[in-house]
Amino acid sequence: MLRVVVYGLIPTIATVFGSVLVFLRVSLDERFIDVALGFGSGLMVYVAFVELLIPSIEIGGLRLSLLGFTLGFILIKSIDVFIPHTWVVRKKENRNLVLVALAIAIHNIPEGLAVGATSIHSPEAGLATAIAIAVQDVPEGLIVSLSVVASSRKASLGFLAGVLSAVSEFFSAIASLIGLVDTAVTLPVLLALSASAMLYVVVHEVAPEIFGHEHDEYATLGFVAGLLTGMVI
Repeated sequence: MLRVVVYGLIPTIATVFGSVLVFLRVSLDERFIDVALGFGSGLMVYVAFVELLIPSIEIGGLRLSLLGFTLGFILIKSIDVFIPHTWVVRKKENRNLVLVALAIAIHNIPEGLAVGATSIHSPEAGLATAIAIAVQDVPEGLIVSLSVVASSRKASLGFLAGVLSAVSEFFSAIASLIGLVDTAVTLPVLLALSASAMLYVVVHEVAPEIFGHEHDEYATLGFVAGLLTGMVI
């Protein structure tokens, strides 16, 4: 339990640090956004398969992994349907800050679950996952904060949005303690659920933001860099 709390704080602090940078009044080039989001997507895909799905199958077998993977998709899809939100980092007009905040919170649920689940699985996997996610949470925290500033014109609101992102991630990590109920059953289900939720966010939330316009090559470069970083960590 202590390991989940401590490791859960690593990406939380990284996200807050990225959000603090909003007070420097920096402006991000669209190509940087593509690289950063692509990088985060690559890391998330690596973590989903290597640190979550494979251990889930090894611990609980295919049936429990399939169950967890299906539940993860249903969970995030249900949130997506019943809590209207938007994930927009470029469009500055007609933006509802509440919807942006919800999108930020939803986006970070799988990351927190991943850190918690892998921390329960093993200290090494938990630490590696926490560091990997923290690396991509620094630019992500800045990006989501700037997206709020773009419409509110207030750095303080942008920072608060980043803090919301960090808090949702931390409490998601704490929620993963359910995996301790029965590590032979609940843990593999939780690992696969986290993998499914993370992949859903990448495909449904992030990919539409970074692909399909003139900077696809930057997003692809960031994606490959994210995969390689995951392997190194």
